[in-house]
Amino acid sequence: MSPSVDRTTLRLDRARRTLRDGAGRVFDLGSHTWRSDAVAGSGEAVGAAAAVAWLQRESGRPAREPIGVVGGRHATHAQLAVARALGAGLAHAGLVVLCGGRGGVMLAVCEGVADGGGISVGLLPGDTIADGNDVVTIPLPTGIGLARNALIARAARCLVAIGGSYGTLSEVAFALQYGKRVFGLEGAPAVGGVAHLPDVDAAIDAVGRVVLGLDPDPYPPPPGDAPRGEPRPAPHSPDASRSSGTEKD
Repeated sequence: MSPSVDRTTLRLDRARRTLRDGAGRVFDLGSHTWRSDAVAGSGEAVGAAAAVAWLQRESGRPAREPIGVVGGRHATHAQLAVARALGAGLAHAGLVVLCGGRGGVMLAVCEGVADGGGISVGLLPGDTIADGNDVVTIPLPTGIGLARNALIARAARCLVAIGGSYGTLSEVAFALQYGKRVFGLEGAPAVGGVAHLPDVDAAIDAVGRVVLGLDPDPYPPPPGDAPRGEPRPAPHSPDASRSSGTEKD
């Protein structure tokens, strides 16, 4: 792509139900991909978050993949505040939030989603919804313990990590191995491939660009890992399953 072409500028024509970028492409609501369009268009300038809110709430063809939010059960006040704000922001954008459904960051993000009138899904490690917090909209007992971390990473469109310890690190690692984008806030694991962002607004904008297929993915994979777009070792390979332990967050 030529550096002189700006594909990040978005223009939304609500009357014609069209979203265009700065390169003249139009967002296809059927396939959720960008296609060239020779017809000149107009519309109001919008950011990624506003464009996603339109897609989810007004277009009639919303994206269905949830956004994963992960973090520790033992979190700081700052991390909990960030999680609540992120949950509310994602809910306002019409995005479903997927998390571990328990306490700490997971509870805080569910509280934010509830405040924003959205839907949260919690993949619980145990056999009953009693494992979950009282706020998560849809608690799903998996009965598979720590292995549910891999399900969260696989099912999410992208992942936002807030603080966390070993459990969060495992979810981040799985997401990167699956080729998902991972964004970090407020002390998220400092590993290659995680894009650390300054605040919740930046995270919601970044998530929006992933949902819209505008994310340039400029962050390199961890050293020694396969380049993005090339196969990574399967999560059940010997290198990925060499160790096990108890849940830390």
